[in-house]
Amino acid sequence: MTTALDALKQTGTVVVSDSGDFESIDVYKPQDATTNPSLILAAANKPAYQRLIDAAIEAGKSKGGDIDTQTNAAMDRLLVEFGKEILKIIPGRVSTEVDARLSFDKEATKAKAKELIALYESLGIKKERILIKIASTWEGIQAARELERDDGIHCNLTLLFGFGQAVACAEAGVTLISPFVGRILDWYKKNQPGKDYVGDADPGVQSVKKIFNYYKQHNYKTIVMGASFRNTGEITALAGVDFLTISPSLLEELKNDTSAVPKKLDASAALKGEQIPKVTYVDNEAEFRWALCEDEMANDKLHEGIRKFAQDGEALKSVLRKKLSA
Repeated sequence: MTTALDALKQTGTVVVSDSGDFESIDVYKPQDATTNPSLILAAANKPAYQRLIDAAIEAGKSKGGDIDTQTNAAMDRLLVEFGKEILKIIPGRVSTEVDARLSFDKEATKAKAKELIALYESLGIKKERILIKIASTWEGIQAARELERDDGIHCNLTLLFGFGQAVACAEAGVTLISPFVGRILDWYKKNQPGKDYVGDADPGVQSVKKIFNYYKQHNYKTIVMGASFRNTGEITALAGVDFLTISPSLLEELKNDTSAVPKKLDASAALKGEQIPKVTYVDNEAEFRWALCEDEMANDKLHEGIRKFAQDGEALKSVLRKKLSA
């Protein structure tokens, strides 16, 4: 019998695993996988992944210098070690995230992206199999523009909540964006409670649909990958979107469900549907920032997300620092 997970794949949506726990990934046969510091932190605490910690510590020590230099080197190596193991399981690409504290520094973001790619290449992994995850700030988007154009480094623009961010990413020619469906829902439940935010009425679902239709209508090639889901209803409401990155727990629910999953998003239907007027932020940082400022939800969730990823990144570094100091 066809499962909901199989049915979702049959709508044309590419299923991506959102996990650092690569031992659980192969069960669901995803095409790609995404990671972030929060996911790696959770996985790194499991005994099964101690060998990756050990490899990172060895890399940190071989770097030399003071403890902070060694810790940063160990951190980068740990992210790449997880990515390397994941790539043994999946046929496609893995996303590896730049330190969230660099989200407002274009040049530092570019430098870190190149360092991560160089680390992967030192392990025999070509850059075509890597997506560098960068927060969808103005600086992050411009860093991604230059990495894609000048270095052939493919980017996944994450922590994306607002339409303006999506427009700027498409204009920058980034490979992929990750609109955070569930976190958008969280904001509306907290700030505008009492409404029925289910299925097509879910504001996170509505956001991704608008972005998808806009991209198809204006012929942007950037992949739309819905992310950060709170329930399988959000996922099935987006069946047909380019990509969906899904946590193992929700993949398991879909795998155990036999409900039909009709296609909800379609490129040809988008072209025939209500047209969304063209917007541009090319060379217009002020307009981008004003659009983000006016979108209270997007502004709140972007900065909250950067803080949370940075905190988890620091927690992971703390683990590595203690081991390096031992």
